[in-house]
Parts: sequence; structure tokens; C-alpha cells
Amino acid sequence: MMTTEVKKARGISPFYLALLLIAFILSLTALYIAFEEIVAQTEALDAYSFLAIGLGGLAFSVYMLFQMRSKPTHSILEVPRVLTTLECPKCDFKNIRDFKLEDFIFKKEGNCQKCNEPMTITGIYREPKKKD
Repeated sequence: MMTTEVKKARGISPFYLALLLIAFILSLTALYIAFEEIVAQTEALDAYSFLAIGLGGLAFSVYMLFQMRSKPTHSILEVPRVLTTLECPKCDFKNIRDFKLEDFIFKKEGNCQKCNEPMTITGIYREPKKKD
């Protein structure tokens, strides 16, 4: 059975990095405004709102940075085996072989091993998966 391993190259996208940087800067700005208002003792509700927004944005930015830097997942893509069935119309001899790109049903392909008559492709199918 053929298996092809597909590896995803996963670097940090410049677009997502820019969005993350903007979110980080806005979070720091909100924290700065919150600490200024707390020190100046003005509008406690606004100060705590900015503090919550700043801390939430900062936590989100750090979390997303770690998610983008995490190890990539490797997935294995199984390419199914495709088979072609050839039959002799005269003696009913069957031959199963791997599929070729130019195969199609009712195509005359080769000669029979028993009676030397031309064989016909009667089926093209994928090999069934084996249950573990």
C-alpha cells in the first residue's frame, strides 16, 4: 500500500503577526491609560474598564503567540491503490493488475494467458481498506 507523508511548513504568517502586534500595542495602551487614571484618581469605572481590556488583550496576544509557535502537526495521506480487472470473453480468465493512466472500461488490453484471445478491461476500482 502506498502512503505519502504530507508535511505542512508552518511558520508565523506576517499578516497574523502584524495583527498580533497591533493587539499587543492596543493592550499596552489600555493598560497605560488605566494606570494613569488610577494614579490620578479619576473615574474609577473607566480605569478598571481599561485595566480589564488591557489585561485581556495582553493575555490574548501572548496566548496567540504561543499557539502560532507550537509544533506543526504531521498528517499522513494514504493514497488508495487502484486496481484494474481484465477478463477474457472466451475462457472467462480474470487478471487483476495495478491501474494505468490510460485504462478505461471495455478497452482491449493484451492477450489472454490461456487462450491467447484479446482481454477486455471490465472493472476499475479502489482496493478496499483493511480493517485493523
